[in-house]
Amino acid sequence: MRKITFGGAISLDNYLARLDDGVDWLQWSDEAAEIMGDYWSTIDTVLMGRKTYEVALRKGPQGSMPGITGYVFSRTLTSLPDKNAVLVRENAAEVVREMKSGKGKDICLMGGGSLAKTLFEANLIDEIGFNIHPVLLGSGIPVYHIMNCETKLELMKCKPFKNGCVYVQYQVKPKLNK
Repeated sequence: MRKITFGGAISLDNYLARLDDGVDWLQWSDEAAEIMGDYWSTIDTVLMGRKTYEVALRKGPQGSMPGITGYVFSRTLTSLPDKNAVLVRENAAEVVREMKSGKGKDICLMGGGSLAKTLFEANLIDEIGFNIHPVLLGSGIPVYHIMNCETKLELMKCKPFKNGCVYVQYQVKPKLNK
């Protein structure tokens, strides 16, 4: 079974970006680069919602990443300008459940929003990993949206960086069916 990891870089008050999608507050480091390099070698699939995809497109030509397939989940888009990305309009949880049980490397869920909410509620996310930056943005694009369930976590790793960031990795505990 393939593992799905949700993560990225966030502010201490749980924002992925400013309201204008700005990430000028991020503090890059060699320590983060090492973790990311190791992580990207374990995946072959990236999942993202429409908003995350549109932000990525505005940042410039993306080009494909060798060996990695991107899936964009949207009920409103009818096509994608990037021929290397796959548009999924069907039930996200069902499609991801099939991906997870299929063959391949692990899967990365990129960005936040309703796609993460849907996959958390469907009990499909296995791990969470975030590089927490020492800044309080006060407002921005939230990592988590209101969910219809509680998700319990078990700490796997906590590593402070020299620049004041802290990397945390949690395993998602399976929800018990009632």
